[in-house]
Amino acid sequence: MPFIMLTVLIDMAAIGLIVPVLPSIVGSFTHSQTDQAWWYGAVSTAFGFANFFGSPVLGALSDKYGRRPVLLLGFCGLAVTFFATALATAIWMLIVARLVGGLMQANAAVCNAYVADITPPELRAKRFGMLGAMFGVGFIVGPVVGGLLGAIDLRLPFFVAGSLSLLNLLYGYFVLPESLTHDNRREFHWRNTSPFASLAQLTKLGEVGPLVAVVAFSVLAQYILFSSWVLYTTFKFGWGPLQNGWSLAAVGVVSVIVQGFLLGPLLKRFTAQKLVVWGLISATLANLMYGVATHGWMMYAVIFVNVLGFTTGASIQSLISSAADASTQGRTLGAVASLGSLMAVVAPMFGAPLLGIVSHLPKGDWRIGAPFYFCAVLQAVSLYLAVRHFRRQHRDGPSDGVSA
Repeated sequence: MPFIMLTVLIDMAAIGLIVPVLPSIVGSFTHSQTDQAWWYGAVSTAFGFANFFGSPVLGALSDKYGRRPVLLLGFCGLAVTFFATALATAIWMLIVARLVGGLMQANAAVCNAYVADITPPELRAKRFGMLGAMFGVGFIVGPVVGGLLGAIDLRLPFFVAGSLSLLNLLYGYFVLPESLTHDNRREFHWRNTSPFASLAQLTKLGEVGPLVAVVAFSVLAQYILFSSWVLYTTFKFGWGPLQNGWSLAAVGVVSVIVQGFLLGPLLKRFTAQKLVVWGLISATLANLMYGVATHGWMMYAVIFVNVLGFTTGASIQSLISSAADASTQGRTLGAVASLGSLMAVVAPMFGAPLLGIVSHLPKGDWRIGAPFYFCAVLQAVSLYLAVRHFRRQHRDGPSDGVSA
């Protein structure tokens, strides 16, 4: 766990560095806020589109050849993406860089598979939470540093992020051990790497198949929020890279507190199913409050109130992982990542137009929160589907694996 947690920390710090400044980089090639919103949506879609097709392939390769070589490839992909973005002189270059990066890395899925390799089913929710905490630490350090560096030069965070990815490559090559035993390796077949086939396979995982729809709507809401955050706060409150960096760091702080310290004790007292339901309720209300916020400090207040919203991902991940056997963890969690990538493709198709429609409104107007109102609806749909599934599961009697 210490090896993989450090890997995730460096990875997420690198990604976090670019979040506050990428919309500004896009804006440097456009002439209006409306154009900026639309082109930022296109740049965001490019990575998710490529990752949707790349994640199941890389996940299946990790089941065949091990987690370590696929992670090393992912670090190379991120480095190429960051350096190419820093050197881009046109929008199309940004899009190509994101496409290449999306095809080459599935680090989140492979890291989750790595944890599943070394963890018994009953401890996976807690350890997925520990991994989530490292994502959070990366998002404390990354956006703040990215905001500070972006205030000096918009391209500087990308050079630093690329350097961190190369550092992770060296660390992975010389230090990170392999987690997948030869007994648990599985033959690679191209027919198993179609993202659509992988998603269909998820629905067949015993009693947890219906959770795929819950994941889809919830993750779509998260990606719309994530992709809209910087432009929303810029349009509504006039924030720049530094203010956005601090706000994203606040998200990281809460994520670390919840997933690193509170999730374990919560799982001892409550089932993963209950945490999923409560987390979705909290996320629904939080999105509504983000949208109606009239001052910047209110965004921070909502972040710190939405504690339970940070328990949902690890809880659902543990339920799905426990339903897969040891030889298909990479493929299964790669399919989950592919589902996330599909939602990353779809998210800008909703978020960017909604932001474009409201971009002309004066600062502080409640209608600028349109993307977040839509996110609240999506989280409410996830909540309904989760409650319905868990009630049916309770009525029919869950299997031992799902109970665990």
